[in-house]
Amino acid sequence: MRIVAKAQRNMEDRINTNFQLGDDLSGKRIVVAMSGGVDSSVVAALAARTGAETIGITLQLYDHGEAVGRAGSCCAGQDIRDARAVAEKLGIAHYVFDHASRFQESVMDVFADEYMAGRTPIPCVQCNMGVKFTDLLNLSRELGADCLATGHYVRRVMGDDGAELHRAMDPARDQSYFLFATTQEQLDYLRFPLGDLPKAQVREIAEEMGLAVAFKPDSQDICFVPDGDYASVVRKLRPEADDDGEIVHVDGQVMGRHKGLIHYTVGQRKGLEIGGQAEPLYVVRLEPETRRVIVGPKQALAVASATLRDINWIGGDFAGPMQVKVRSMAKPTHARLENGKLQFHNPEFGVAPGQAAVFYNKDRVLGGGWIESTGAMSQQWLAAATG
Repeated sequence: MRIVAKAQRNMEDRINTNFQLGDDLSGKRIVVAMSGGVDSSVVAALAARTGAETIGITLQLYDHGEAVGRAGSCCAGQDIRDARAVAEKLGIAHYVFDHASRFQESVMDVFADEYMAGRTPIPCVQCNMGVKFTDLLNLSRELGADCLATGHYVRRVMGDDGAELHRAMDPARDQSYFLFATTQEQLDYLRFPLGDLPKAQVREIAEEMGLAVAFKPDSQDICFVPDGDYASVVRKLRPEADDDGEIVHVDGQVMGRHKGLIHYTVGQRKGLEIGGQAEPLYVVRLEPETRRVIVGPKQALAVASATLRDINWIGGDFAGPMQVKVRSMAKPTHARLENGKLQFHNPEFGVAPGQAAVFYNKDRVLGGGWIESTGAMSQQWLAAATG
């Protein structure tokens, strides 16, 4: 009996530590962002087990026809019902706020406009920057909460100068790339209890607690895009998106015609429908002003630099060498930041305007910025670097 009691106390201490609100949470209030998935549901369950007053909030972000009923979406339809059912199971308060118009304006419209401008958007970052980490955070403060907890797989680590954002312990689940725009003020208030856990353990916790979402599939693709067909969403928002144009080789040769810029991104190889070439061709850049898709060999994708805008820095006074990720699934590469421009130490391929460049020092997130444009690499340096 003593062993069981000790194990229970150790579990409670560990859970309390995850929320970083002190040893005794009995007088605290935690707001949990509940999307209806297993991750945020487990966060709500862990929060409730601390003894703190726990409140679940779900933002209804869209009502997008077939997207509402599909598996793997979030913040609409069935997901709201799932979040409500979990809250009832846990015996905590749950509120739903309609932020669909705000989501349309700050995420979906930006998504469509970025594609129309020949850039590759990241709507998940836009959502975190606006609706989630601004609107939801403000709602949490209005409710008098001591923190806002989410199901993101990142870690909040207390350093010598305050809260720091770090990668998740499980690299396969790490979501730090999508949270680069988190400000220091937001980071002081946010909590990420799942950052030290593998996904399998999160599902085990959900099953042990009897949560119906324990084996619910993870969200796939972009939440408001049915079946991953983002082009159809852009067409609905911007009917002119299907305007066709020329496919042009970097040497100036017209190779054919495309069916609309929204179907192409920098680095894309498949779907060009250009046969009979001696070497594979890739999308090198998009030119919305002429509606041209520029293609070329892989070497033409190599860039030496990237100009950034809207840089967010949460690295304190860190001034050492850093690593950069230019895509969520890319390996970190060495670069230096000089007056808003990234200078890559080695050729970097497939860097797309509209994506983010996120700065790291080992596991710590230093910040990041939006890629506005890229600088081509001289063929002499490329030949020397690729050997």
